[in-house]
Amino acid sequence: MVSRSAPTTRFIGPDGTYSGFEQDMLELFAKENNLRLKVVESRRFSEIIPTVEERVAHLAAAGLSVTEEREEYIKFGPDYMTARKTVAYNTDTRRPRKLADLVGKRGGVLRGSSSAAALRAEAENIPGLKWKEFNEPDVDQLLDLLAEGKLDYVVTDSHVIELTRNFYSNISLAFSFGEVEPIAWAFPKEADPQLVNQVNQFFDGIESDGRLRILIDRYFGHVKRLNQLDIMHFLQRREKVLPRYAPSFKQAQELTGVDWRLLAALGFQESHWQPLATSPTGVRGLMMLTEATADDLGVRNRLDPHESILAAGRYFLSIRQRLADSIPEPDRTWMALASYNVGLGHVRDARILAKRKKLNPDSWVDVRKVLPLLARSEYYKTLKHGHARGGEAVVLTENVRNYYDILQRYEEPHTITIDSLAAETTSVPELDVNQ
Repeated sequence: MVSRSAPTTRFIGPDGTYSGFEQDMLELFAKENNLRLKVVESRRFSEIIPTVEERVAHLAAAGLSVTEEREEYIKFGPDYMTARKTVAYNTDTRRPRKLADLVGKRGGVLRGSSSAAALRAEAENIPGLKWKEFNEPDVDQLLDLLAEGKLDYVVTDSHVIELTRNFYSNISLAFSFGEVEPIAWAFPKEADPQLVNQVNQFFDGIESDGRLRILIDRYFGHVKRLNQLDIMHFLQRREKVLPRYAPSFKQAQELTGVDWRLLAALGFQESHWQPLATSPTGVRGLMMLTEATADDLGVRNRLDPHESILAAGRYFLSIRQRLADSIPEPDRTWMALASYNVGLGHVRDARILAKRKKLNPDSWVDVRKVLPLLARSEYYKTLKHGHARGGEAVVLTENVRNYYDILQRYEEPHTITIDSLAAETTSVPELDVNQ
């Protein structure tokens, strides 16, 4: 299989192994068909289709748009997503509203991409529309140039911009153009019919049983939560404030095994890393602990950021360990985040409600749908733990997922020494996690 290293396809996750939307689907496909998977990363985007066309690879799983031009050279499998061509711009400049506004501007696209083909087609009717085609593996390198002011616009697929714009404080979406295009895996024209049939059956299966929907949500379901001001503020405080508390977050990881960047993302969502933060409901400190939770954890001073961070790490671990064994990762982590906000009891109620509604109680994408219903009397009166502002828990979880994505891009993982405590064998006190 040929793929590429990109946030939307394949990357090294926090545990040091490959992860990503395309990677997860490839692993599922190989496992279901008892195939040994070998993924080769293309050094340049423009080399992906020739690699397939020349039968160097059996197929490409690289987020390729299905176009008439490409179908002359290669064969596509079932589509699993759709996208439109989208223009990204630097927010330090005036926002373009249409393609004609790009005349005289410095544009960039990936060589060999469908975006380049789309611009060539549009340029026939817009004299003066110019751009440069870059021979890079992914659009990230072009967005770096855009953020630095060395390009005025970049054109790529809409879901790519939605995901990667969270990594830049001065990049946003300008507009989209053209028709919606399917995205699919690609084969050589004379592909092995058995392989094509296996791929067709695989996508039929993961679409019908909901696994495709869960995968799309895992990697793209949270990306529209933050606006440009949110991203700018987070990136600024990451540079100026986070270094002050990073040692405490890393020590919390050593004590619990929870990625320090996840705890830092949670801390930012709770208080913007402000150790003296206080809410009208009485939660206080950098990690916004309730008085009862702090007492259970033996915290002497909730306003001490080091104490707050270490206690929150232990509390989060205790919640995650107490969730039902049937909940897989990363859904388990997302439900633990929601529980941190609304209480484990209310998340358990939401799982019961999901089951009543014929949804999957072990899937965050389904539990997320019903959590806001806990604020409605016709639902919470039928459940053990009563009323809850479940919608707030959803917002917290989705925001933390975004902040965690950003920190994984910019901050190195913390390597725990051999003397550090093991993650899953850490002893945690019995806590009242229903608060």
